[in-house]
Amino acid sequence: MKLPNYAHALVEQRKITTYLLAAEHPAGKAAFFAAFGFTRADWHVLRDALLHHAATHEVAATLTTPHGVKFIIEGAMPTPDGRSPQVGTVWIVATGSDTPRLVTAYPLTGDLR
Repeated sequence: MKLPNYAHALVEQRKITTYLLAAEHPAGKAAFFAAFGFTRADWHVLRDALLHHAATHEVAATLTTPHGVKFIIEGAMPTPDGRSPQVGTVWIVATGSDTPRLVTAYPLTGDLR
């Protein structure tokens, strides 16, 4: 199954610039994404890669929460430097909505491939 309504999925600039690519964020995902050529200045490149990831991979798991349904997607993601690391993404379709919104993205392995 694909992410429902993936053509209308949302990835907020703030999610990328103050979370995924923020070196000062305690989750520490910025080093992983930066190693593949993603930058805050070109945040839209990571947005586009995440949207491509959602559109091309199957949903690996779902989880119903009080806020909506979460969809977990795993697979290779295109990067600026040409490598394709294995990445997991979590999307939520909030109760009463039909638009998926990115919750988080994370490396599936420690490899920088």
